[in-house]
Amino acid sequence: MSEFCRSTANVAAWNLSGFDPIPGDRLARQVEGLALLDAEVVALVEINPISAIETLKQGLQSKGLNYESTILAQENDLNIGVLHKQGVTATNPRFIDGSDLGDSRRRKALVVDMKVGKFDFILIVVHLKSGRGANEQKIRDDQAKVIGKFIKDLREQSREDILLLGDFNMIPGQDVSNFHHLGGDDLMNFVSSWDLQARYSHILEAGRANLLDGFAISRTFCTEYIRGSLRIFPMHWSMDIGRERFRESVSDHLPFVASFRIDKARD
Repeated sequence: MSEFCRSTANVAAWNLSGFDPIPGDRLARQVEGLALLDAEVVALVEINPISAIETLKQGLQSKGLNYESTILAQENDLNIGVLHKQGVTATNPRFIDGSDLGDSRRRKALVVDMKVGKFDFILIVVHLKSGRGANEQKIRDDQAKVIGKFIKDLREQSREDILLLGDFNMIPGQDVSNFHHLGGDDLMNFVSSWDLQARYSHILEAGRANLLDGFAISRTFCTEYIRGSLRIFPMHWSMDIGRERFRESVSDHLPFVASFRIDKARD
């Protein structure tokens, strides 16, 4: 199938909580969660080991959901990849050079050219440096400067829509410089900062939580985004398990998902 009959499609992002290799029982629960999410495109971070994305794909196939995968191996065990339903086009996967600041312990941003129906866009998936200290924020600033320049150069070359998403490790209202260097208000519209105020995506211990993950779209050109559609998918609720059990057995992050028009080319 090369085209979708629907007029809209969903694009999601999720951190699989793979700091350590993801065990088989956790992957099985993640398959269940992804099947409930049922998005056309899912950007995944912390894929560990890299073969886990194939395990997820095969598990979804057993449930009648046919996905393809696009992934490039990072220099460390925490990989970034994309699951996309059959019929979605994903081409030219590449890294943003220097977005790991030359340190193999960090992740390079993954870039993929995508097309869902008649909606084509450049997908940038990031997993920036974690930590709340000044040093960690400075590292994120430097990563954001590299990625922000890449986005600026893209915008100067074409009107192609850009979707920037993943684990930003940035909290709206706190990491102001990180957001500024990553695109600010001039290049990118950080819809997660506005549409999801007072919400959380990262589940911590003892009932604490914050909004570390991010979802941004290029300003001006990206008219396919259905305003107000970005939401945090309550996967724990959909799986009928409590938040703490979800954190322990599935992931300590909840997915983002947003809807886009795919019925006509709007570039």
